[in-house]
Amino acid sequence: MIILRYLLFPFAILYGWITSMRNFLYDKGIFQSYSFDVPIIAVGNLSVGGTGKTPQIEYLIRLLSSNYKIATLSRGYKRKSEGFIIADEHSNSELLGDEPYQMHLKFPEVIVAVDANRKNGIEQLLNHNPKPDVILLDDAYQHRKVKAGFYILLTAYDDLFCDDWMLPTGNLRESKTGAKRANMIIVTKCPKDISEIAQENIKKKIGCKVPIFFSYIDYDDKVYNELGSKSVAEIKIVDKLLLAGIAKPNPFFAYLQSENDEKLVYPDHHHFTEKDIKEINSKQKDLIITTEKDYVRLKTHHLNVPFYYLPIQSSFISDRTNFDNILIDYVGTSTRNR
Repeated sequence: MIILRYLLFPFAILYGWITSMRNFLYDKGIFQSYSFDVPIIAVGNLSVGGTGKTPQIEYLIRLLSSNYKIATLSRGYKRKSEGFIIADEHSNSELLGDEPYQMHLKFPEVIVAVDANRKNGIEQLLNHNPKPDVILLDDAYQHRKVKAGFYILLTAYDDLFCDDWMLPTGNLRESKTGAKRANMIIVTKCPKDISEIAQENIKKKIGCKVPIFFSYIDYDDKVYNELGSKSVAEIKIVDKLLLAGIAKPNPFFAYLQSENDEKLVYPDHHHFTEKDIKEINSKQKDLIITTEKDYVRLKTHHLNVPFYYLPIQSSFISDRTNFDNILIDYVGTSTRNR
């Protein structure tokens, strides 16, 4: 696979030229970008998958929702529907996509919408009653047709965009120079004990003159389902199946796994089939533990044993107050100027 990626390097050069030309046309106003009279925060990355966009969107919801009516807008990756949809009591993961549905269940006070056409989605949200005060765009860093007021660029600690190559040789969706559009950068999925020296070295390597923050994935000390919860310490000694259909599942497994546990790995955003359910039920374990994103896709299926999900949150290594203040100031200034 690695050899094939290197062999495809000429296509990476071509893809990089195409995306750079597209950005140039937007930067010069030849392709039109649309702005809106509402604070819009876009969270995204330069690479494909696995940077922790959903935990970061959830962090912003917790930060802002006590003072503002929040809406989230994403394309609803791998959903089995089309067009603009707002989550309601009839929604499910197939209609919205797993991550928007997860947010709808977790934050019922938030307007959760999906639309591949972000411009249309924003226009629909601004006609919604109640009208949102702030719109969070999930995975929209390359969606240049909409000009957000604030861009947060995510890059994973073990896969920094500055060390990567363009697709298909690497994982970059666009050139590293796309980082210049960011108002801030978050290095995600860091070790909790990352040193200040290591942070400074990463900042120098990234080389952008915007605030750079460092975050880690904070795992809950309990697992949950619709009937209750169990402590992680309690389920550590239980004979269980660990199941994950996410981009980078190894930290999830490492946090929960004991010696006799069994693992099942599926592709990111996987739609579970009856064949998959038969495979899961054949494992004959006492419990099944999965990720929150997988849980919302599995909850409509019949599993033979109780199953739970492990929640995660994005937490900052340091400078959390500074991060919060930057976002609160942006939203506050934008709403006052409306």
